[in-house]
Order: sequence, then C-alpha cells, then structure tokens
Amino acid sequence: MAAALYALNSPFSKLLLDFMPPTLMAGFLYLGAGLGMGIIALVRRARTSEKKEEVLTKAELTYTVGIVLLDIVAPICLLIGLKYTTAANAALLNNFEIVATAIIALMIFKERISARLWSGIIFVVLSCVLHSFEDISSLQFSYGSLFILLACVCWGFENNCTRKISSKDHLEIVLIKGICSGLGSVIIGLCIGERVTVPWSLPAVLCVGFIAHGLSIFTLKDCLGWQEQARIMP
Repeated sequence: MAAALYALNSPFSKLLLDFMPPTLMAGFLYLGAGLGMGIIALVRRARTSEKKEEVLTKAELTYTVGIVLLDIVAPICLLIGLKYTTAANAALLNNFEIVATAIIALMIFKERISARLWSGIIFVVLSCVLHSFEDISSLQFSYGSLFILLACVCWGFENNCTRKISSKDHLEIVLIKGICSGLGSVIIGLCIGERVTVPWSLPAVLCVGFIAHGLSIFTLKDCLGWQEQARIMP
C-alpha cells in the first residue's frame, strides 16, 4: 500500500510541473506531507489510550538537521530531472536509492552487505545505466537522469541518518521532515524568483505531497516499524 501511494508521485508531479516551478513544487509537496501528518498527529493525540513513542531529543539534533537539509536538496533535484525525462523513466531510476543507501551504509556506517544484496545492487546499477541514456545506439546521456540519480544519493544519505533515529516517534519525524524541508524549499524557490501563477495547482500539489510523501511513509513505518524497515532496506 505504501508503494502504491508513493507511485503517484512521479506521474502526477510530471503533470503538475507544467503549472508550478520545480523548487516551489518540491517545497509544497513536503509541506503537504507535513500538514497532513499534523492532522493525523492531532487525531492520534486525542486517542489517549494509544502508547506514546519516544520523542526526539538534543542527542539526535545532528541527524535531524541532516535529514531536513537532504530532504530539501533531494526533491528539488528529482523535480528538475523529471522536467527532462518521462515519469516512467524517473520512477525506474528511483531504484538507485537502494544502491546509494546500501553503499553509504557500508562505507560510512560500516554495515554489512550480503552476497544477495550485492547481486541486487549490480542489477539495479545496470538498469539505471540503461535508463540514463536517451538513445542507447548513440549513447546520448539524459541530463534529467543525472539529477534524479543525484536525488537518490541524497535520499541514500537521508535514509542512513533516519536509521540513527529510527527508535523515535515516526510520526514526529515525518512531521519535522515535511514542515521544515518544505518551508526550506519554498523559501529557496521564492528567493530565486519562482512564483505560483496557477492557483489551483497549489492544493493539487499539497494533496499529492500528503499522499505520496506523507501518507505512504506513515503507512510503511506504522506497519513495519522503523527497526524492521531498517533491517529490510539497509
């Protein structure tokens, strides 16, 4: 279900890029996730019988700031890349996030990579190489693909930072990511001269962000738990 919800991101974002510039859209996608999670947080708070999870503390500040900054850069790169490639190609290239996450976990955080995971990494890399060229016969490189791969590297670092605070309240983490990263991207977009010129595009982008970036992540974390997700997707 989480994968199906996130699958809405590339095709709908591709369509909405005709009505909103990429940096502002990246911000409003994450703001949509943050605002939606805020509503869910209020509903959850009203359920007094629900078990309270651990909240973030100053000890996790470095990783939290890293997550916010990376979640500003990554979606901007993704949407810039999406402007110059198809939604289907972007969705397939997004699988490089698996490779980036695993390699960063190995090189920086000294996690072990099994032989089966190495074989998966090889096939994902090969598929990403194929999808990074517009025309295999002439080997014409797609610059849109480069931005999408850069986004995947950023999300690879972000996944490893999130792993370090995985025992904390997952709703609080998604809420912080959505609001702080979203505001950061919106401020950058406004500073570089981007504006919302089509009014209806704003609620549309917020809705896509809530479903694809907020609800999908919340669904995954709520079902599997942070620790289990870190074990399955290192």
